[in-house]
Amino acid sequence: MNIKPDLTELKAFAAIAAQRSFRKAADELALSPSTLSHMMRTLEQNMGVRLLNRTTRSVAPTEAGARLLASLGPILRDLDLALEQVNAFRERPGGLLRINASEIAARQLLASVVPTFLARYPEMALDLVTDGRLVDIVAEGFDAGIRLGESVPQYMVAVRFGGAVRFVAVASPHYLADRPAPLAPDDLAQHTCIRVRMPSGKSYRWEFALRGQEISVDTPGALTLDHLELMAQAAVQGLGIAYLPDSVARPYLVRGELVGVLDEWCPAIPGLFLYYPGHRHVPLGLQAFIEVLRELA
Repeated sequence: MNIKPDLTELKAFAAIAAQRSFRKAADELALSPSTLSHMMRTLEQNMGVRLLNRTTRSVAPTEAGARLLASLGPILRDLDLALEQVNAFRERPGGLLRINASEIAARQLLASVVPTFLARYPEMALDLVTDGRLVDIVAEGFDAGIRLGESVPQYMVAVRFGGAVRFVAVASPHYLADRPAPLAPDDLAQHTCIRVRMPSGKSYRWEFALRGQEISVDTPGALTLDHLELMAQAAVQGLGIAYLPDSVARPYLVRGELVGVLDEWCPAIPGLFLYYPGHRHVPLGLQAFIEVLRELA
């Protein structure tokens, strides 16, 4: 006769299956990987079925594990919601708030919003995950996400903050000393560009606009990077033209290490948005975070 698993074991299994890693799941649950491994062996033994395929480099659910995870996810989310609804009777919010954000957004939040939020609500804990890929915040257990407006799913409730942002094309004076600066996006075909690799593995197409005309350019270049600061440093070294958020490029522009090109083709666009599912109860902690965000960002 199979022994029914307890809630702790089921939550641990869901975390491992979602993270595809014992180490990452252990960090999320504040447990050791060896403890998680023992829990999973016990769970599989008690249920009489293998739930996870393990190799030295990866972890993935078996067919039985995937079926359990599909049924378990909504149950755990409903449980969290039920607990949060009870938590709403508290005078002050408490518990864990999980937010998925881009690195730039996280840097901006850490400047004032996060310190104020944690100081104002000492019973809250914040798990701020910087992930280059655009994740399904509901499926991966986040309370909210933060991205540029163009990346926010239309069915989400979105809260804009921080004002407009601008992406700029920049190059070092040394690079431009040997060649004319591009005057239009099509001129980039004659230049060396520092290409951007997206988390999906695809190269990012640079986007420009002028007087209603929009152009997307698949830039040429021998160097591809996936980190904005590295791209700025590569541009400073004269390795090509880079396409960066103004907030990243600004210190280099002020110091004269980089200069802007195609400035008139680089208009401001709607900036960052915090977003969350509209069909679910908004946790008290998220409500408090949004209040601080609107106040300071």
